[in-house]
Amino acid sequence: MPCPYRIFCPSMASFSIILPAYNEEEGIASVLQDIRRTYPDAEIIVVDDASTDRTAAIAQENGAKLIRHQLNMGAGKSVKDGVEQAFCDRIIMMDSDGTYPVASIATLLTALDEGYNLVVGARHGKAYNGRLLKWMARIVFRFLAEFATGKRIPDINSGMRAFRRSEILPYFPHLCNGFSLPTTMTLAYFFTGMKVQYAPIEYYKRFGHTKVRIIRDSLRTLQYMVESIAHYNPLKLFLLLATCAVVCGMIAMSWIGIIGLFLGLLFGVLVMAVGVAAESIRKT
Repeated sequence: MPCPYRIFCPSMASFSIILPAYNEEEGIASVLQDIRRTYPDAEIIVVDDASTDRTAAIAQENGAKLIRHQLNMGAGKSVKDGVEQAFCDRIIMMDSDGTYPVASIATLLTALDEGYNLVVGARHGKAYNGRLLKWMARIVFRFLAEFATGKRIPDINSGMRAFRRSEILPYFPHLCNGFSLPTTMTLAYFFTGMKVQYAPIEYYKRFGHTKVRIIRDSLRTLQYMVESIAHYNPLKLFLLLATCAVVCGMIAMSWIGIIGLFLGLLFGVLVMAVGVAAESIRKT
């Protein structure tokens, strides 16, 4: 089927849109058509992560630049590959399942042009709340991120964001290749003093079935968050562990008496000592 759109010239584009996709044939056409209607001069890059359906064919039929993975490498790797091959410096990252509003792209780009290094779409709406387990995971991740960075973070893992290609490339070695790339990106920008802005956006029900597995992906996200904090600000991580040790010692007093508190304090001091050493090594 021939492409219904005019031939796109990258030099005409003022920004690039990266759409990671894995088996998204049910919704990607609608997303691409909406983008092309609203932003006819944007460079649209679809990174097909070894889909087994018609995702790649639909992307080409709708005039997108297509990058294909032979093996499933993860959403984060797809975003990285798309950014590396983007023509423009200004980048919009969003999903291809119809959950993010194309109309909000302009809002994110405006904030980016005002001097922010990263602009994140803070999701809200009925579809965003999700199941209880997902809500609880978000609470834990948000608490950990805000404790580590000292910043207010309305949405730690939103997949719709604007940034500059030239600024994010140095972070690539420290950003995960999987589902948690947005989370590690947020932490990396905050830890290195970059200016981050949040813009409220609607969040819609997706086309097709979600690829997220709550327990598996939550544990992976927690792992990547701990790794990021340990890399950029290990003292905060060890402070949290030391506090947990002391609290456990206080709770243990009701069973084994003062010895429980003593052990909790001792373990807390040891953990903090390791944290100070890790922070010294990081600065060195």
